[in-house]
Amino acid sequence: MIYAKITGWGKCIPPASITNDEISSVVDTNDEWISTRTGIRSRHVSHVSTAELATVASKHALACAGLEGKDIDLVLLATCTPSTMVANTASLVQKNIGAVGAAACDTNAACSGFLYALQNATAQIQAGMIKKAVVVAAERMTWYVNWTKRDSAVLFGDGAGAVVLEASDTPCGLLATKTGCDSEDRSILHIANYGTDMDRIAGNGPSDLSFEGREIFKRAVKGMSEACDDVLNQAQLSLCDIDVLVPHQANLRIIQAIQNRLEIEDDKVMVNIDKYGNTSAATVAIAICEAVEKGLIKPHSNIMSAAFGAGLTWAASYIKWGDRVTPLTHSDAKLPPCNQTGLELIAPAVKACQQA
Repeated sequence: MIYAKITGWGKCIPPASITNDEISSVVDTNDEWISTRTGIRSRHVSHVSTAELATVASKHALACAGLEGKDIDLVLLATCTPSTMVANTASLVQKNIGAVGAAACDTNAACSGFLYALQNATAQIQAGMIKKAVVVAAERMTWYVNWTKRDSAVLFGDGAGAVVLEASDTPCGLLATKTGCDSEDRSILHIANYGTDMDRIAGNGPSDLSFEGREIFKRAVKGMSEACDDVLNQAQLSLCDIDVLVPHQANLRIIQAIQNRLEIEDDKVMVNIDKYGNTSAATVAIAICEAVEKGLIKPHSNIMSAAFGAGLTWAASYIKWGDRVTPLTHSDAKLPPCNQTGLELIAPAVKACQQA
């Protein structure tokens, strides 16, 4: 049997950030209100496009795997904030990393996007269609934020994470997965005034982001927990077999609820929501990279990951790590310098939202 081994990993975090105290100058809130309800203390704001974030993360993942872009057969980008819709953003990432001739495709499952994309690329490798893939998740969520809406304005941040998959005869990589969508309740988390359903002639104004926090919390815990149970059954694993939980970083309370449901100890759970907020599809990819960096993911670790996003999409995955947790080489890829603070970067959008 063919498996899709993770041989490289990399991330890209934009340098400018906004703390909870700083964001209180934009919306009526404070650090205590945000941190106690979400676990978020800061979020990063990108001064570059989604494609640039994805490119840097992908270059680091390639170097980690000891590969070049020309070795890659598929570039799969998970995002709900593409730089361009036509042509797809993955094609620009493919160009930027030198993956000449590789297939390039965007996938949008919102916060579940990375796990959806990982399933897709793994299936293509297992079917013998391709041998090597870059799966990258990149988001510029602050572009969508309506800075007059406190409940959602404090939640989101920007960033990217990537992994390289290679065909292998060793049982590792994504070994069991469950994805789905609770579309009857899709209205509780969506942006109504974007896409071809909007009035093409009238200006669309600030993002009309609907976010029903309590309903999302209930459905997220239920959807991710049930998906995790399904994956454990598929893989014939028990809860005690899981070494690391890498959940979507949307809300610390949701993470803790999933952790309690799976009976996993604190030192086995990857949490970085305090630094980055919710970076949608990028959260799991970034968290995997940091779990390796921190030594939380070790050779042959059994990893459970789960996510929940707009749609309402959900996913859970069992990943068996390989034998390597150190990069083969390093890339010098980095974003261009940013000479503005996070608050300065969002100032034009804040003004436009307030005047709308």
